[in-house]
Amino acid sequence: MRPDPLTPYGNRPMVTPIVNAVNYEYASFEVLRQITEGEIDGYTYHRDDNPTVREVERKVAALEEAEDCVICTSGMAACTMIYLTYLRAGDHLLIFHDTYGANYKVSLILERMGIQVSWMDADDAPRIGEQLRDNTRLVFLETPSNPLCKIVDIAAVRQAADAVGAMVVVDNTFATPYHQKPLEHGADLVVHSATKALGGHNDIMAGAIAGLKRYYNELWFTRQAIGTTLDAYSAFLLDRGLKTFEVRAAAMARGAQVIAEHLQHSPKISRLFYPGLPSHPEHGIARKQMQHGFGGMLSFDVGQHQEDARRFINGLRTIYHAVSLGATESLICIPYLTTMLYLPPEKRTTFGVRENTVRLSVGIESPDRLVEDIDQALASV
Repeated sequence: MRPDPLTPYGNRPMVTPIVNAVNYEYASFEVLRQITEGEIDGYTYHRDDNPTVREVERKVAALEEAEDCVICTSGMAACTMIYLTYLRAGDHLLIFHDTYGANYKVSLILERMGIQVSWMDADDAPRIGEQLRDNTRLVFLETPSNPLCKIVDIAAVRQAADAVGAMVVVDNTFATPYHQKPLEHGADLVVHSATKALGGHNDIMAGAIAGLKRYYNELWFTRQAIGTTLDAYSAFLLDRGLKTFEVRAAAMARGAQVIAEHLQHSPKISRLFYPGLPSHPEHGIARKQMQHGFGGMLSFDVGQHQEDARRFINGLRTIYHAVSLGATESLICIPYLTTMLYLPPEKRTTFGVRENTVRLSVGIESPDRLVEDIDQALASV
């Protein structure tokens, strides 16, 4: 076997190497057999696996305290892989309304495949048993939810799902593993849009699914079959983002708490959603299943009309008007016009989102600077 040109003496680089190879030379037919039969880890073709991708998978698995993790091309690719892996025609999928809006588009495709899909409001989570069916195979939820930061008791959902033998999948994008570890509370799988806080710099798209090793093997099969393996350079950028992830997550949560506590006294804010406030309806649940704070996401209604929200956003100078979240920069948007655009107009307000609701992703800027920016923009409302 030829020596490794990168580490001929066994010393390792401090930065994960970008292995941009599509294919790999086999050391021998015996090694090829061992790789293809799963006896040893190895690489044959990028759609199967990649060393750079595999390194970041191990790190995300460690963050979620999972046995393993599958990385793919986007958060929605991750969600779709889960649906394709664990649902069949005739199965029932129960989704909480309060998830990223693109799940609605995927649900239309699933229904064409003979999968039954129903939706429920996170506010009704204590009565989830009424929504479960004998053929319910998967429950999908996000907590805190997008965009209204509703909190769902993961352990309670787990207990209810056990009655029908359903899997529980939790989207942890808003909370991040710094604040919440769904597997500890009974989730079978935890999914991320790694584009957001895990990457943290608005420069990659990636998805992640973490759980038991057997789930990794099943999801790996789907990823390999449909070709959603992440490219090596994006995996490298994700790996770089993870180096500062906990520092960034802590700063975002501190800033969000300061802003939420400030906004609760503003006459210009008609509704405010942040699980770190004692006034939040599920604050007690959040305290039970979250740690190190309550995340960097909050939403609030500006004035009474969408025009009030537009004037407020147009008046901001430090906070960027943009979609996405979890970045070093603070980002704000009107969900009714952006992240929920996938939903028909009559469905966008079904679970509490209004035309003047804004979603704020707090970055790592000084909280005082962000409060000052918000106050001067509210003055125009």
